[in-house]
Amino acid sequence: MPDDEMKTKMIETYADDMAQALGDGGAVTIKKVIEDEEAREAEKKNLSPESKRNKFFMLAGILLLGLAVGILGFIFLNKKAGMTAVAPQFTPMIFIDQTKFLEISEQNKDKIIKSVRDEANATEVKEGGIEVIYLTLSKKIVGLREFIVLLKGNLVLGGQELVDDNFLLGIANNGSKNVFLLIKMRSWPDIFDSLRVWENKMFYDLQGLFGVELSANTNYLLNKNFEDGIIENKNARILYDATGEVVLMYVFVDDTHVVVANDRNTVREIITRLTGNRLKQ
Repeated sequence: MPDDEMKTKMIETYADDMAQALGDGGAVTIKKVIEDEEAREAEKKNLSPESKRNKFFMLAGILLLGLAVGILGFIFLNKKAGMTAVAPQFTPMIFIDQTKFLEISEQNKDKIIKSVRDEANATEVKEGGIEVIYLTLSKKIVGLREFIVLLKGNLVLGGQELVDDNFLLGIANNGSKNVFLLIKMRSWPDIFDSLRVWENKMFYDLQGLFGVELSANTNYLLNKNFEDGIIENKNARILYDATGEVVLMYVFVDDTHVVVANDRNTVREIITRLTGNRLKQ
């Protein structure tokens, strides 16, 4: 006979004996107490972690929780991987009126220059305004050093603590649309020697970007020296053509910025905006 059945028989026998001793009223009371006790025992068994049914529910709950966590993780990772918006990695050094992102993946130097020149010709930035072009590789903004490499340029710079990788490639609309480069450094001595050395190759590296075609009429500029000059009361090094017109120049517009341009009005506009930024700060 099973233990549970034997236990029940013993309780029933004990209950009958007690009933005879106490009478019918006592039997009812005792049987009710026993039935309540049996119900509590059954409830304990059902609630016990050892119950097969409870083990099944616990295992199922763990599996469902793991599945839910896995689904949420998958959704989060896919959402993060699917983000394609380009966010500027650099803070503009001056107020800009318009921004353009140009993806240049798999483009060589000539195609990059053509992309910039096409944008310069097509820009709708208002007269007196400035548009900044952010070149991007796989939606990552190109910094100054990578830009020089892409152009196969000959400018050699020190560390980023001396010359910032944050730079601006822009277009100033001053009646004509002129390209410029704005570079930030810790102080002008940190870049001065590098720019002087670059002078021998600067025109060669940048002539296409600034819209000057190499030809029998312009080849002499490859060997022409830059000269000291003053632009908007700022120290400059200037490359003049045979008629005395500015072909290319770099101007130390303040203690921490140098602009490479081919137009005096562009330099003036950048100085004005840099001064405005300092006044706001």
